[in-house]
Amino acid sequence: MHLLARRPPPWLLILADTVVAVLLALASTGGPPELTTSALTVALCWLLAVPVAVRRIWPEPACYGALLLGVAVLSVQANRLLPTAVAALTIYLVATARPVRRSAIALVASLLVNGASLLVSMQASPRYAGGWPDPVFILGTSWLVIAASWSLGTAARTRREFAAREADRQAERAAADERLRIARELHDVVAHSMSLITVKAGVAAKVLDKHPEEGRNALRAIEEIGRGSLTEIRQVLGALRTPGGTPDTTPLPRLADLPSLAQQAAEAGVRVDLSVNGAVPDSMAPAVYRIVQEAITNVVKHAAPAHCRVSVSADEGRLRISVVDDGPGQRLLPGRSGGQGLAGMRERALLYGGTFEAGPLPGRGFGVHASWEIP
Repeated sequence: MHLLARRPPPWLLILADTVVAVLLALASTGGPPELTTSALTVALCWLLAVPVAVRRIWPEPACYGALLLGVAVLSVQANRLLPTAVAALTIYLVATARPVRRSAIALVASLLVNGASLLVSMQASPRYAGGWPDPVFILGTSWLVIAASWSLGTAARTRREFAAREADRQAERAAADERLRIARELHDVVAHSMSLITVKAGVAAKVLDKHPEEGRNALRAIEEIGRGSLTEIRQVLGALRTPGGTPDTTPLPRLADLPSLAQQAAEAGVRVDLSVNGAVPDSMAPAVYRIVQEAITNVVKHAAPAHCRVSVSADEGRLRISVVDDGPGQRLLPGRSGGQGLAGMRERALLYGGTFEAGPLPGRGFGVHASWEIP
């Protein structure tokens, strides 16, 4: 991923290839006199340098064009270095830009054509002419250079593909985490509000005839809870409607919202004694709020009417949450994953490497306890 991010712009790479091509052509035409015998030789050497300049635009045509032009150059002069260098430079881009099968075909073609043209060129000159070593060494060195260039290109393409796959996996993982976070938020909002609405609706149904004012109060409470829940749901779903939405795009609950949570529970028949001590980091406040909210929701659903004690304390580098009620011991608490019930509270606690315990208390009641180190 970082390799992809640090690559120079394409135009700069093409400019660098053009400079290399010009230097190769100048070195070939400005060398010993026997390598510049005619205008045709000079023209062929300059043409042979062209594939190097365009290898990033047309990798395979540049590679095969370099092989054909290399045969033409070797047919008029003993310039064995330039064809091999151009073939190695062009095969590198084929290996980096094309699949292994196609680049392997280009490699075999380069080895065969370059090797054959070198052998034919050496047959027409003395074995040690111009200080050149024997044909076996020339052919072996040429093939080694071309094969090494292809290997380096293949390795570079493999690294880029691996980096791209890793980037895709991280993007998929981030998207999955975001979907899971939104699902948790929606579950917490809907479960809490529906529990309160169900309780208040039951109260309204029982007292509406004999105590109309109390029934109307319950209906007004249902309306307020419903409006607030709809607002929260719209805020959570806003992250889905926004392209590239992140967790920061959605307003998160704060510890300052806990008193209103306790008030809503009281209207549903659960009296909450809330205690918050110490400074809780802002990054951990949403998890604390959701754990407390889910625990109170379970009390409303399975233990009301009851008395519930909620304690949030942060001291000595450790954050502790305790939610204990004195309601009936008979209850059915959801334990499914994905941010629901006890599993959801446990996931939020373990998110920061903490501990989570929940279970019935001796006699009556149920307790939920979470604790973790403050980062």
